[in-house]
Amino acid sequence: MPNNHHSGFIAILGRPNVGKSTLLNILLGQKIAPVSPRPQTTRKTQLGILTLDNAQLIFIDTPGVHQPRHKLGEKMNFEAQNALEDCDLILFMVDITSPPTPEDLQLADKIKATKTKTPVILVANKIDQIDRSTLPTALEDYQSLLPLAAVVAISATNGENLEQLLSLIISRLPEGPPFYPVEQITDLNERELAAELIREACLYILRDEVPHGISVRIDQYIEREGKGAYIEATIFVERQSHKGIVIGQGGLMLKQIGTRARQEIEMLTSRKIYLQLRVKVRNNWRNDEKMLRWLGY
Repeated sequence: MPNNHHSGFIAILGRPNVGKSTLLNILLGQKIAPVSPRPQTTRKTQLGILTLDNAQLIFIDTPGVHQPRHKLGEKMNFEAQNALEDCDLILFMVDITSPPTPEDLQLADKIKATKTKTPVILVANKIDQIDRSTLPTALEDYQSLLPLAAVVAISATNGENLEQLLSLIISRLPEGPPFYPVEQITDLNERELAAELIREACLYILRDEVPHGISVRIDQYIEREGKGAYIEATIFVERQSHKGIVIGQGGLMLKQIGTRARQEIEMLTSRKIYLQLRVKVRNNWRNDEKMLRWLGY
């Protein structure tokens, strides 16, 4: 291990759809976290491990903090709160294209209330989408929420200022050895990643509120000698009417979901995948504690 090696856990926190998972994927140089244009894509915390010559950065991707409308939402907020209390550095990520929201204020208050006084970097994302002349004023609005935080403005989509962000992160992490092997990039196994990528395909392809009532369970994940992997998965929906929407006329919608998900899983695993999907109804599963535990929430 070189001298002055830094390592630590970095919680990426922010309201839904500010770009937390997009940032994680671009920093790692490959996709491990599901992303979509819809809010609340991330439901569980996930580690993204970036190992450099002089540092190991262990990012904790968290669900977006929001006003929950069901038990699943409460669990998502709880996951984010846990990450906040148990990390070496906080990235408070905001969408600079809009002014602070009540959810931003709520999260800033939670950060200020932490007993550990963990260092904070305010990460203003989506600078590629604004008039640069408005950036100083927009940053001031967010800086007022956490006056002691370091500030960096980035675009997680095109990579602008990410080197500056990485330098800030490393400088604020404690010195110490790596926690994980060099080749490890996440704490999730392939079964879990496959389930998330199937759900991501649903988020992209389906309309209205249907995707938010979807969860995915991997029923079989079988390695086939020299022939890739065979995956069977069940897509759970909350209503009978949603089942028909997910399947589509003549099974067309389900086929589109399967094609997109299979391509993403193949890209992640670098091997051929055979994917078989089915759809089942579990009424109001997002408020069913037993079902939530069964699905791993």
